[in-house]
Amino acid sequence: MQPKIKLMKKISLLLAALFAFGLTYAQDKEKKSAYEFTTIKEVKSGAVENQYRSGTCWSFSTLSFIESEVIRNGGEVLDLSEMWVVRKVYGDKAKRDVRMHGNFNFGGGGALNDAFDVMKKYGLLPEGAYSGLQYGEDNHVHGELDNVMKEYVDAVIENKNRKLSTAWFNGLNGILDAYLGEEPKEFEYNGKTYTPQSFTEEVVGLNADDYVYLSSYTHHPFYKPFILEVPDNWSWASFYNVKIDELVQIMDNAIDKGYSIGWAADVSEKGFSWKNGIAIVPETDVEELAGSEKEKWEKMSEKERKSMLYSFEEIVPEKNITQEMRQEAFDNYQTTDDHGMHIVGTAKDQNGNEYYKVKNSWDDKNIYKGYFYVSKPFIKYKTMSIVVHKDALPKDIKKKLNLK
Repeated sequence: MQPKIKLMKKISLLLAALFAFGLTYAQDKEKKSAYEFTTIKEVKSGAVENQYRSGTCWSFSTLSFIESEVIRNGGEVLDLSEMWVVRKVYGDKAKRDVRMHGNFNFGGGGALNDAFDVMKKYGLLPEGAYSGLQYGEDNHVHGELDNVMKEYVDAVIENKNRKLSTAWFNGLNGILDAYLGEEPKEFEYNGKTYTPQSFTEEVVGLNADDYVYLSSYTHHPFYKPFILEVPDNWSWASFYNVKIDELVQIMDNAIDKGYSIGWAADVSEKGFSWKNGIAIVPETDVEELAGSEKEKWEKMSEKERKSMLYSFEEIVPEKNITQEMRQEAFDNYQTTDDHGMHIVGTAKDQNGNEYYKVKNSWDDKNIYKGYFYVSKPFIKYKTMSIVVHKDALPKDIKKKLNLK
């Protein structure tokens, strides 16, 4: 073999060895430094859903919570219709907007109580009886629907006739019929005929009055109900006010006893990463994202992602969250009613830090197949409100709230 060829061969072997070493080192480094989660306890839930391009997380998350409650009660695994709930809420919102002469937050958003209110007033439907996809799309795309509904209700409120007609609500229902489908009076489910009310009574089998809504802010007295002042609480629902450490105590007790949790929170900070399946509050501050829900991280450029002060490739220290910090964030619009999700379990990372396992409604394309893990500091800082079964409350907190 010629000296030149021998030299080239040695160089090739050396480069191959260096590449293999570098690859192994990178893999080992990633394995050692990336967040790894071990489940402590998990509550049964249905399949991950996809709200797609609709602002209906509140319906998806709360119905997922309701589906888990049915399973916990010994019922079957259900797939409930989110768009049925959206339709009925849109109708009730329109009536309130008209009564308030347009001085109202009319749109596609909602709160944790809305699905329970629909269940109580109108009943629920299975997905097969009401898909809400009547406008040429395979997934939920509500940009046009939301705009049409807003323009229609605004025209009713403007009311150049100086008097409301008897037809305006029928007209609104006509729009909802066209986009989401007509309301079924009866439907077939597992070989039996039901109405929304009979399906709710016989199959769902839950009592809406058994569920408690809670929050934690100092501008109202603790252990009393108050109307949470956020735009998507359009029905002016009341939430019991507890201290933030007690809210975490309630959540821990719920999961430990087999209850899941409906969770409304702000996911607009860079400590939340859907791609990496984690939400944390690092000690080092970072600039907040812009937009709403999934768009907040989808619209980030690669340069913005690379400029983040932490990359989720190593465990970082988190802030110690106080009651005062979360109040300041709420008062300064840094914590807003942003996104509804479903907490189904607890977990720990390899350093023993505690997290909650969260079921989301953005399909199953992230690293944890539609779930992510949220740290306790994030829970304390960015939780807007929760809903749990009243029996999930610790006895001492239940007593403070005067609940039976």
